[in-house]
Amino acid sequence: MSGGVSRDWLAEAIRRIEADYNRSADTHLIRLPLPRHPGITLYLKDESSHPTGSLKHRLARSLFLYALCNEWIGPQTTVIEASSGSTAVSEAYFAKMLGLRFIAVVPASTAAPKLDAIRFHGGEIHAVDDPRTVYATAQRLAQETGGHYLDQFTYAERATDWRGNNNIAQSIFTQMAHEEYPIPSWIVCGAGTGGTSATIGRFIRYERHSTRLCVADPVNSVFHRHHADPSVTTLPEGCAARIEGIGRPRVEPSFIPSVIDRMIAVEDAQSIGAMHALAGILGRRVGGSTGTNIWACMAIADAMAQAGEQGSIVTLLCDSGDRYGCTYYDADWTSAHGIDWQADAASIVGRMTA
Repeated sequence: MSGGVSRDWLAEAIRRIEADYNRSADTHLIRLPLPRHPGITLYLKDESSHPTGSLKHRLARSLFLYALCNEWIGPQTTVIEASSGSTAVSEAYFAKMLGLRFIAVVPASTAAPKLDAIRFHGGEIHAVDDPRTVYATAQRLAQETGGHYLDQFTYAERATDWRGNNNIAQSIFTQMAHEEYPIPSWIVCGAGTGGTSATIGRFIRYERHSTRLCVADPVNSVFHRHHADPSVTTLPEGCAARIEGIGRPRVEPSFIPSVIDRMIAVEDAQSIGAMHALAGILGRRVGGSTGTNIWACMAIADAMAQAGEQGSIVTLLCDSGDRYGCTYYDADWTSAHGIDWQADAASIVGRMTA
């Protein structure tokens, strides 16, 4: 914590972040009709178009503004984060913008392109073998450097103004305003910190929409288990998802299960299969967490069709698949990890196309 931060420096830091936002147009909303599901349309909120290439750009911006306005960050503060990669990429971008040293504490298994992106923006890498130790390691580094641990897992749900102020939920409903079904039947997202689902769920209730919120979660994640049974707060040792950016071994403070209407557990092979299927439909690569979302969306679309319902489903295209060329898009990698995704990809293609 900095203490006694110059108001002039603080004002300039906030101005730079706000100016960066104003230079970036809102992310695109991609419409995907589902020919096999008459009257149901799928929309993808393309978060890969942010300057740092992922949904986490929004979170990083909010975390920096939150820390600055609390005067937790000053001109000499070392900024530290525990991350599976994408949040750290975005935070390194904002740290560089403010001329601050940034250290990312990441699992050693994090995809190499993410690590390269962190370094590209001037960040440093501190890798740990056990992903469960990222929190304690980040806290220790903050103490040793006299720096500030941003702690996305605690502050994600409070750093974003869930009532509006250009958050992702408000953006979705604004962009949907002129569509055939402007109020989505469902919005589907994943949970890493839980901040996105908390923001969307609260906004839906605040605006009194009938939309329901589904969180798609890797099978080897604690969130869906906790949603079903609040007494479950951690996973057994050795139980971990392969899908970067979502799913956690412990229930994070920012995860608010009460605003979630449904959770769908998705196998890693289903996520990667749906990722490959969508990449083929769009003509460009998407990431694994987007595949998780798509698998859940199609389960919801199938149920709506069977019930004779019509409407819209909105989900997030979280990041580009270019970050996963050496993992999810590498046949040797998926084979080595025992992930047989081809049948699941074919299932999604068959359900999404004519």
